[in-house]
Amino acid sequence: MDYRTIRPAKFGQGAGAEPAIPASELELDDIELRVVGSLVEKETTTPDYYPLTLNALVSACNQKSSRDPVVSYSSDEVRATLDALREKDLATEIRSGEGGRVSRYRHLFLERFQLNPREAAVLCVLMLRGPQTTGEIRGRTSRLYEFESLDELEQSIALLSQEEPRPFVVKLPRGPGTKESRYAHQLGGEVDVSEMPVAEPATSREPRTDRVSTLEAELDDVKQRLSDLERQFEDFRQLLE
Repeated sequence: MDYRTIRPAKFGQGAGAEPAIPASELELDDIELRVVGSLVEKETTTPDYYPLTLNALVSACNQKSSRDPVVSYSSDEVRATLDALREKDLATEIRSGEGGRVSRYRHLFLERFQLNPREAAVLCVLMLRGPQTTGEIRGRTSRLYEFESLDELEQSIALLSQEEPRPFVVKLPRGPGTKESRYAHQLGGEVDVSEMPVAEPATSREPRTDRVSTLEAELDDVKQRLSDLERQFEDFRQLLE
């Protein structure tokens, strides 16, 4: 498919080009996090339809599965957010089709933060679903990157937690009665762990295992595929109108 970038981000233009805003100073708001996370996710899960049209991106942001919280952003809100992300060197618009009539959008997340696919997968699920345990992260990243073991995942989290001056990921304190710690991203700014909601005590429910997280991820996978098919059908229908 023929794509033309119509307003490339400043990041990476020419040797020695510097990002408009240093990574350590970036603080993304909720809708920016959702848009970036959705673009990162769909690049891997629906590569045939990536880069995304605006309609496809709105659907990805608002889908009811694999999202916490579930939102209902309008096309205008997502379009304005894309403009803001382009200024921050995190997204770019390209044109495709005859005469470049169709606008599509892709992220620059990996390039902007110099991440590998493992690290991007971890941050993606944290952006889309909030703080999680390692077992939950491993289960929910299965469509993005297949971690061979929990140790491999923990190594990636450790590296993300060492970034200076502000780590990408922070470990949250365990709540009373909980057996596992959760991790949160800091792409929206430094997390005040004292203000984070405490996880539900393990004594009030069955402990979560890797197997439970894997089954949950598989169910989310089915829901996502159905949502993607519905969105693809809608895009195709609009082309015929």
